[in-house]
Formats: sequence, structure tokens, C-alpha cells
Amino acid sequence: MKRYIILIFIMAFSVLVFGQNERKHVRSGNKLFFDAVKDTTNIDSVKYVNAETEYRKALNKKPNDLQWNFNLADAIYKQKRFDEAAGKFGEIAEKMTTSEEKARALHNMGNSQLMNSKIDESIDSYKKALRQNPTDLDTKYNLAYAQLLKKKQEEQQKNQDQNKDQNKDQDKQDQNKDQNKDQQDQNKDNQDKQNQDQNKDQQNQDQQQQQQQNKISKENAEQLLQVLQNDEKKIQDKVKKQQAAAAKRTRTEKEW
Repeated sequence: MKRYIILIFIMAFSVLVFGQNERKHVRSGNKLFFDAVKDTTNIDSVKYVNAETEYRKALNKKPNDLQWNFNLADAIYKQKRFDEAAGKFGEIAEKMTTSEEKARALHNMGNSQLMNSKIDESIDSYKKALRQNPTDLDTKYNLAYAQLLKKKQEEQQKNQDQNKDQNKDQDKQDQNKDQNKDQQDQNKDNQDKQNQDQNKDQQNQDQQQQQQQNKISKENAEQLLQVLQNDEKKIQDKVKKQQAAAAKRTRTEKEW
């Protein structure tokens, strides 16, 4: 009987020692965590890393402790591993038994999503938290802030789409201008070519007219020369006749 009592005492003492060791890690983790939180001028990521290590040591002995898991998720969040923290808070929220505890986990899940630029997901988490605890002012504020960010994001997207459409219209106008310029250049080239062809034709016509005029002038000169030659022959014939008549009269007079 004494042996059983001693055995039970040893087992109870062992459980107590292990329990104290687990809580020792948790207390150490909490101290590191809150020391880092107090220093608002500097983010001491090393203390958060060490706090995470202590929490994990405790959870190795008692993995289902929701409070310690919550503290671990907080330490992960402080190290800006937001996606991992959101997943951890989501798991905790499903296991919490009271509405207030669920709301806290969902609130922190929303914070992790918001810090990871997942605005729609954070809004959904904040709404779920408020269903569990409708009077939580912090969650209401964060929900309003997330909704404001979403509105600004939509406005920016709308402006970007409008600018994109305007750029498309401008590009289309520029393209039309280029096409019109190309058409104008083509028309100008065609007009220049047409003018060149017309000038060339006019020059050819002028040259032909000049050649024709020169030809006519040459023919006229030859005709005029022929007329002059004929007139000169007539004059010479007339002079010869006059000379012959004069000679005849002279001879007649001498005979007299």
C-alpha cells in the first residue's frame, strides 16, 4: 500500500514539475513578448523570435492549449509573417468555445489579413468577429477602416481604368493622325508626280510648238526667198528688155 502511495506521489510530482516547466516557458515567452511591445521606438524582432521559441517549447508538452497557441500566433504576427498568423488565428477561432474568445481570434485574423493587403478577407473576418461580439469597438473601427481602404482601392482602380481607356483613345487618335498624315503625304506625292507629269507634258508641248514654229518660220523664209528670187529675175528680165530696146533705138538713130 505504501508503495502505491509513493508511486502516485512520484507521478503527481512529475506532472507538477512538467507543468511548471511548461508554464516557465510560457512566462518566459510572455516576458519577452511584452518587453518587445513596450519598446515603441524600436521593433525588437529578436525578442519576438525568442518568445515564439518559448511558446513552442511549452506547446511541445501541451499542444492543444488554446491560450498558448494564441500567444504563439501573436508572436508570429509581430514578426510580420501575416499569412501564417492569419491561418493560426483562424484555427484557434474554430476551437474557441466562447463567443468573446472567438471574436478575439477573428479580430486578430482580420488584422493579419489587412496587414497582408487582403482587404476583402479582412472585412469578412471583422464581420464574423462582430457577429460573435457586436459591441467590440476595436473591431468596428477596424472594419470601417478596411472598408474605407477598399473604397479608395476601387476609386484608384476606376481612375486607372479611365486613364487606360483615355490612353487607348489617345493612341487611336494618334494612329488616325498618323494614317491621315500618311494619306496626306501620299496625296502630296501623287499631286507632285501629277504636277511633274503635267509640267513635262507642257514642256513637250511647248517644245513641239517651238519646233513647229521653227519649221513654219523656215518654210516662210524659203517661200519669201523664192519670191524675192522670182522678183529679182523679173526685174533682171525687165532691165534686159529695157537695155535691148535702148540699144535698138541707138542703132536706129545711127542709121539715120
